[in-house]
Amino acid sequence: MNLSTSLPQHIAIIMDGNGRWAKSKSLPKNIGHREGSKVAETIAKECQRLGVKYLTLYAFSSENWNRSEDEVSWLMSLLHDYLRNNVNKLVKSGMRVSFIGDRTRLPKDLVAVMNEVEASSINNDFHLILAISYSGRDEIRNAAAKMCEQALKLQAMPEDNYFDQLISTNKIGVPDPDLLIRTSGEYRLSNFLLWQVAYSELLFVEKLWPDFTELDLQQAILEFNKRDRRYGK
Repeated sequence: MNLSTSLPQHIAIIMDGNGRWAKSKSLPKNIGHREGSKVAETIAKECQRLGVKYLTLYAFSSENWNRSEDEVSWLMSLLHDYLRNNVNKLVKSGMRVSFIGDRTRLPKDLVAVMNEVEASSINNDFHLILAISYSGRDEIRNAAAKMCEQALKLQAMPEDNYFDQLISTNKIGVPDPDLLIRTSGEYRLSNFLLWQVAYSELLFVEKLWPDFTELDLQQAILEFNKRDRRYGK
């Protein structure tokens, strides 16, 4: 399958449907999350193979803190164990891994592993960004507050691009997504990259995340190639 004609530079994915996938198979929800983490690694490797430069995955939203204490605890343990056990593999495969979101709410041992992964992979080319404890609204709200602080300090409005520089993806040199994919048949952004997706192509697919394959990714890119991106012109 030839995907080279118009390969998106940055793909963002809302990985939705782990719980429903598990329920459909009469399995515990944590099994769905575990299978979803495996698919995330598979899709990251496929993006890297195809030549996509950036992949942002919505791993845990700020709203997910409202889930049951047991589920949240299990998800935090899953993230910690996955990063701890796979850090060397990720680095050796040429992936740079970064994290966006509110780290103050995360367990300290998880934050320590996140910092380790970021430091050890910073010189790699393919950039995987994991949104953990992330809120697009909070990101914009915090940027606006810092913008106001800077204006008061300068007694003048900062330069036009100052606000953009406060957005978490811009801080780590990541361009806005060309393509955003959401699985599971839901048609919402769910507070994900609200500033960044202003001109992204949006694609909603019916498959639950644990069933999403490399072929599905390729088909999404082919659909992206059919879009006429005019940017308001």
